[in-house]
Amino acid sequence: MDWAKNRTRKSGKWSRDVATIPGRTWNPESGIRSDLRHMQRTRSVDSIQFLPFLTTDVNNLGWLSYGVLKGDGTLIIVNTVGAVLQTLYILAYLHYSPQKHTVLLQTAALLGVLLLGYGYFWLVVPDLETQLQQLGLFCSVFTISMYLSPLADLAKIIQTKSSQRLSFSLTIATLLASTSWSIYGFRLRDPYITVPNLPGILTSLIRLGLFCKYPPEQDRKYRLVQT
Repeated sequence: MDWAKNRTRKSGKWSRDVATIPGRTWNPESGIRSDLRHMQRTRSVDSIQFLPFLTTDVNNLGWLSYGVLKGDGTLIIVNTVGAVLQTLYILAYLHYSPQKHTVLLQTAALLGVLLLGYGYFWLVVPDLETQLQQLGLFCSVFTISMYLSPLADLAKIIQTKSSQRLSFSLTIATLLASTSWSIYGFRLRDPYITVPNLPGILTSLIRLGLFCKYPPEQDRKYRLVQT
């Protein structure tokens, strides 16, 4: 195929851990940077989940591998930066976490899965085009799951009439990043880049709708009434 040869705290906090040269790494890093500042300020990992750090790193490494197979410099540069940043965040989490054994165990388990995946793609699937198709499919499914995971919080947001769980700046960043990557994939005629970013656009528009329906001022009034 031509496109294959021509060729990127708690449950509500997950939405912050899901990009382009003109924007950010494959998944927006703003929420994770705020977590890093929180860890440095409090010298603890209270109310911060470790899993988003780990899965985002794996996501970056997956797309980095896809970029290497395609020979796509944009994918390589963007996701190399993302993987380095995520690894630094993981090391910071490990430094401040009192449960280092659990963190190391989760990291080792995911690295083991990653190594098995690399072994499969590089040893079992020798054909380049098949490698691109299967790795692209894996990365696409993984990215889509990360973009759709915040939808689990929508019911709670509507129930509480509070947009406190959402980040407006991150929502805008995700919308711009998803749109940029979708356009980039469309220009390359690469559905593995285009399709997984469409849910990012959809979830961002839904979150913007929630901001309109439950603006911060109304959110504060609602909490005052509740108290």
